[in-house]
Amino acid sequence: MFHVKRSYAHGRESLRFPCLVDQDGGLGSKSTPTTVREKGAASMSDVFDSPIARQIAELNAKKKTLKKKSAPRPGKTRVLAVSNQKGGVGKTTTTVNLAAALATFGLRVLVIDLDPQGNASTALNIDHRGDAIGSYEVLLEDIPLSEVIQPCTEVPNLFCSPATLNLAGTDVELVPLENRETRLRSALESFLDEQETAGKRFDYIFIDCPPALGLLTVNALVAATEVLIPIQSEYYALEGITQLRDTIEQMRGYLNPDLVVSTILLTMYDRRTNLSREVAESVREFFPKETLDTEIPRSVRVSEAPSFSQTVISYDPEGVGAVAYKEAALEIAQRGAAKNGH
Repeated sequence: MFHVKRSYAHGRESLRFPCLVDQDGGLGSKSTPTTVREKGAASMSDVFDSPIARQIAELNAKKKTLKKKSAPRPGKTRVLAVSNQKGGVGKTTTTVNLAAALATFGLRVLVIDLDPQGNASTALNIDHRGDAIGSYEVLLEDIPLSEVIQPCTEVPNLFCSPATLNLAGTDVELVPLENRETRLRSALESFLDEQETAGKRFDYIFIDCPPALGLLTVNALVAATEVLIPIQSEYYALEGITQLRDTIEQMRGYLNPDLVVSTILLTMYDRRTNLSREVAESVREFFPKETLDTEIPRSVRVSEAPSFSQTVISYDPEGVGAVAYKEAALEIAQRGAAKNGH
């Protein structure tokens, strides 16, 4: 046990680590210790009841709980389009980190990168430069998904169909083609049947959509059965959600009647601010069933990870960002299992 003790040497004040001393000033003696405290010094409760100490204790408790948990395997492959046309909400970050988190639980996961920026491919350390083939060839040249997916070397059980530079013009190139809205669904259905037959069923497919409601996003919404919407915990958080929901309703009416908004995830959450708390309350008021209990905190490590071609799950596995994404992934898996009666 420790107690803060101040000392002054050569006119300079220094803080020593807290200590318990006995009446004779000896450390660790068998005599009954008494606390030495001078004016202005922190007490034991001050040291261990600080906001930082509470956050560390909370994080450690979460990590301990996660080690005891396992993610239930879905009865059939879940296909989630991660979409929000409002930029800067953590869409790609959410895609790759949820995928990596589920993979660490032992589930087989595929990320389909449909964002021409290719940030999901970069974060997963997937080759998408030069002669690499990927989602563009699947959509425009009818190349099977099985020929373009690559394993993520950082995370076992995780694979990716990369976005190459060619994908930038895909919205325009799709316009004159037959079945332009359903090309990804056809490719994905063939791929999943092939994997099922080979005994290599995927548990989750995450489709990273571009921040626009063009034909790439339409293909994702037609191929998916669920939509996951990341929402930044800041002002204008709900901006654009109405338009996205209208698009989803159109998909349900004409092309994909099974499509539902299953999950909303609050990102960049800062519990120190009233604004984040108010945004969270508003989102949960509008989407009480869809919004996860877990919020993703604002984190430097989450932001840094892609620059090292990593997810935060592999870059900082014990940090607050990785723990939050693991909790969110577990919640998604558990909600899906409960809904399907598993």
